[in-house]
Amino acid sequence: MSAAVMMQRFAEASPRLKARIAGLLYFLSLLTAGLTEKLVHGRLNYVGGYVANAGMAAMTLICYDIFRPVNRSLSLLAVFFAFAGLTFEALRLQPQGYLIFRSTFLPRILGPLMAFAGLGWLTYLSNPLVKHLSPYNLISGLLGEIPVFFWFLVVGVNVQRWKGQASATVTRN
Repeated sequence: MSAAVMMQRFAEASPRLKARIAGLLYFLSLLTAGLTEKLVHGRLNYVGGYVANAGMAAMTLICYDIFRPVNRSLSLLAVFFAFAGLTFEALRLQPQGYLIFRSTFLPRILGPLMAFAGLGWLTYLSNPLVKHLSPYNLISGLLGEIPVFFWFLVVGVNVQRWKGQASATVTRN
């Protein structure tokens, strides 16, 4: 099967399936990063990091597709921040938290949780702050992100509401 055919099939996939794939990629990336950091040393440690980052990059692109109907510009901005790296992790989560809050197809509480995660990751901009707040900054980041992607993995999105918001976006543009 060619890459073009696979991309076309994915583009036509249900938003619920896309959300579940994003949740699975998030979970696998987190698991890979955690196991690699704790159990693997040397060159394999770098490979594990690259695999985790590739999964997060794919998850980010899927999230763009999911949240594009809410606000295309902010969704694109979230992708930009995600690809800018860990330094901008907090900024990516702030627009994404807003997008989740404004969406009609996910529980609104997940938006503030994602924004809360961004505050936890924001501490990584300062080494002294990271050392002072560790492990609470990590816990707050994970407590904010994990519910969102667990929801994606288990429930997905409300497809009917997603389509309604997507069609409203098309008529506005």
